Amino acid sequence: MEQSRPLDALNKARNKRVMIELKNGKQLIGSLNAFDIHINVVLTDAEERQDGEVKRKLGVVFLRGDTIILISPSE
Repeated sequence: MEQSRPLDALNKARNKRVMIELKNGKQLIGSLNAFDIHINVVLTDAEERQDGEVKRKLGVVFLRGDTIILISPSE
């Protein structure tokens, strides 16, 4: 059986839409463009959502890995 590692899951999500939840309670959705071993993440076409609705469009964003609680495939 093949073992899966956390970074393998992120590699599968590259160039796909993901939802990221931050420690401050914000939720961002965008296309996962890049990440590193510290889970610093670059999203493109990013938007901030609140209560399921778009609060604002952000475009390209860089998120520090230590601010991220959750990364999940979106849609």
